[in-house]
Amino acid sequence: MLLKYYLCSLLTLPLVLLASASKETLVLLNNLVIKETHSVLFNTLKARGYHLTFKSADDPTLVLSKYGKYFYQNLIIFAPTVQEFGGALNIETITQFIDDGGNVLFTGGVSTGSALRELAAECGFEVTEENSSLIDHLNYDISDEGKHTLVVTRSSNLIKSEEIVGKSNEKSLLYEGTTVIADPKNPLVLPILHAESTAYSYKTDVPIKDYSLGTGKDLLLIAALQARNNARVVFSGSLYFFSDAAFSSPVKKVDGSSYNVSGNQEVASNIVLWTLKDRGMIRVKSVNHHKLGDSSPPPSYTIMDMAVYLVELERWEDGKWVPHNADDVQVEFVRIDPFWRGNLKNVGDGKYEFTFKIPDTYGVYQFKVDYNRIGFTTLRSSTMVSVIPLEHTQYERFILSAYPYYASAFSMMFGVFIFSFVFLHYRDDKVKGE
Repeated sequence: MLLKYYLCSLLTLPLVLLASASKETLVLLNNLVIKETHSVLFNTLKARGYHLTFKSADDPTLVLSKYGKYFYQNLIIFAPTVQEFGGALNIETITQFIDDGGNVLFTGGVSTGSALRELAAECGFEVTEENSSLIDHLNYDISDEGKHTLVVTRSSNLIKSEEIVGKSNEKSLLYEGTTVIADPKNPLVLPILHAESTAYSYKTDVPIKDYSLGTGKDLLLIAALQARNNARVVFSGSLYFFSDAAFSSPVKKVDGSSYNVSGNQEVASNIVLWTLKDRGMIRVKSVNHHKLGDSSPPPSYTIMDMAVYLVELERWEDGKWVPHNADDVQVEFVRIDPFWRGNLKNVGDGKYEFTFKIPDTYGVYQFKVDYNRIGFTTLRSSTMVSVIPLEHTQYERFILSAYPYYASAFSMMFGVFIFSFVFLHYRDDKVKGE
């Protein structure tokens, strides 16, 4: 019985690990003090069911995977000054982790280490020069020490996506740290929070003698990358932005406006949850297609048939899948190029429908849905079908456009008949006289 118990335990162990692997998160810190100064954020994640493993960024035992299997799905790096990761962790393993679908959140600071600078460059971000800070002489908190680096930024500078930053609010945000520059033509990079037009990035104790790397709204305070495999990477130039002090601190701007508490907690929590794919996840629940009047897919369609395409979408919200309702979902009927493209009709409960006529060209086609919206994972669905020509018994007996040919044929037959009749019954007068 004891042996049977051990065998059952071994068989069920992988299933348990598989069920809990989706929320396994490795948190790397400069020191364990950050665990206390950012406890509100970590407690929020724990309340959502995430299992956090805290380690030092230079821990010699660091490892993300073994024998091709990852121990974690998410990686949080709250170690701005780290110069080199410990153990088996390096930039190559982190980028491979992202390529395999892992999610990464990391924060820099005024003294951003070379390891994070290199990681940011791999993800399409360029951190401004070392020891530089975000400075804004017109938008800073009165508790600032005089260098104007504790910047107050408006919530209107956030990306317009409820999935990433939550519902819009009028509270201002506190930010202290460095900035990044990203290529605006990169379709995978999302500018989550940009600076005010009066801000710039430079060293606080050095006279300004040359042009800054970036100024105004070109400076990104928080930037994100959603890769083509839907892996998410977020870089923040401020560790302070996610701290308990920023969450609970009142905002008193130099121009006199004030708030009892900043909006950092709501925005930061939503950004972290979005990074870890607890928000903005969307999937196809079911796909169906059939001829108009039928209910099941046919072996093949015939040209000029009326077809109906149906798809059901869901999104992840508050720990469960719920119907996703939108008015901007499109479908394409593609052979090499799209023959049909149209908006799917929302019929409620996340169900969409599209009715159209099969084109008068036979071949192998695909129903394609490519739904790419800011804040959501990219949704791609394709269903292959074949379209065959009409059988010989299905063609019309007489085609309207062929009536001139019919007329010419019958006129020729009539002409031959008249000619034959005249030829047979005509007699020459000379022949009669003889």
